[in-house]
Amino acid sequence: MRIARLLGTVLGTTLLTTTAVLTAPAQAGPAAPRDAVSLDGPALRDSLDAVHEAGMYGVFSSVRDGGEKWTGASGVADVATGRPVTPDMRQRVGSISKTFTAVGVMQQVERGRVRLDAPVGDYLPELIPGERGREITVRMLLNHTSGIGDHVLSAFPSLAQGSTDSLEKERFRSMRPAELVRMGLAAPATGRPGSVPGSYSNTNYVIAGLLLEKVTGQKAGAYLTRHVIDRAGLRHTYLPRTAYIKGPHPRMYESWFGLFDPPRDFSVYDMSWVSTAGSVVSTTDDLNRFYRALLGGKLVGKASLGEMTRTVPVSGLDYGLGIYSLELPGCGRFWGHDGAVFGAGTIALSSRDGKRQVALAQNLMKYQELDENGRPKPHPIDEAIGAHVVRALCPETPVSGINHSRLTKSLRFDQLSH
Repeated sequence: MRIARLLGTVLGTTLLTTTAVLTAPAQAGPAAPRDAVSLDGPALRDSLDAVHEAGMYGVFSSVRDGGEKWTGASGVADVATGRPVTPDMRQRVGSISKTFTAVGVMQQVERGRVRLDAPVGDYLPELIPGERGREITVRMLLNHTSGIGDHVLSAFPSLAQGSTDSLEKERFRSMRPAELVRMGLAAPATGRPGSVPGSYSNTNYVIAGLLLEKVTGQKAGAYLTRHVIDRAGLRHTYLPRTAYIKGPHPRMYESWFGLFDPPRDFSVYDMSWVSTAGSVVSTTDDLNRFYRALLGGKLVGKASLGEMTRTVPVSGLDYGLGIYSLELPGCGRFWGHDGAVFGAGTIALSSRDGKRQVALAQNLMKYQELDENGRPKPHPIDEAIGAHVVRALCPETPVSGINHSRLTKSLRFDQLSH
């Protein structure tokens, strides 16, 4: 019964995304001038250590304020050997991949090959035929208002039967994007196309990747590498072709709310199950560089960036086109994305001018306990991660003044993939 409740309730409510708005306390008052505070290395170090001390195996972070940079790491990359985690390690970044894919599509909008408000059936009539193909637009895919369900539960069928067996058995299974789309289209619709609030679905961005391939005549990975990753100057970012991560990286541990005890290592995994919705590997420094390039107009023009930052309510987020915004009262609005896959969680946030940034990665997932209703309880790790993020983005806000009870709802890496 416990497993059934876990998989039914938790997956039903937290599979897609549960990220809410980061909220600093109203009593914190107005922010100090941005140039009045520089990076406080010791405070950032202490707040990162607090994440490890709260129970996280390993955590690493990169913070920027204009030309000033701080990086740090705390904890272990391998619990068996005690190998320490380091700031330059590579990590699966989950749904941060969606920003990369959205940039690729918007580049094609700029070239006139794609129209944002054109029916997706105009481009992929065989993949999405009939009424859905006529009603769902490209924009609806990118801002999650298509109404298409998520394919992930169908990709791991044992989950719906109260078992985590398929998580282990499917480590090396290669899934074709079109197969994932068929699963998503067969899932119950989450709403009428274009209706708000939208509902977060990985399938939307698998379709976006296939759209990119159709209009460019290239594999999505090849296009994104050349026109997004290379153009942004990223040196350690790529879309993997195998189940293995190249270069230095931590092992990635999955607890699944205690069902894996001790947590299992999922660092070797074929990521075709999420395709262009979540398979990118990167570093925290590269993620900051990527969002700085995007927000600075290096990857798309002003009009395209304006479209990307037009938000609608989606599963508790203010979501644009592959990017969302978080408002920190007394500090400002920040843009970016977060991501969660088996054993790995990442978040990257930037001020709109790209000057103030944080990217954080962790290597233990779904460490929370469940309440009597099968919902994850707040965990000290959540509070510590939130405190580090606020310390990085809002150094003028005293950590003692952070509303932790609301903050723990903000960075919730307790879902399968988002």
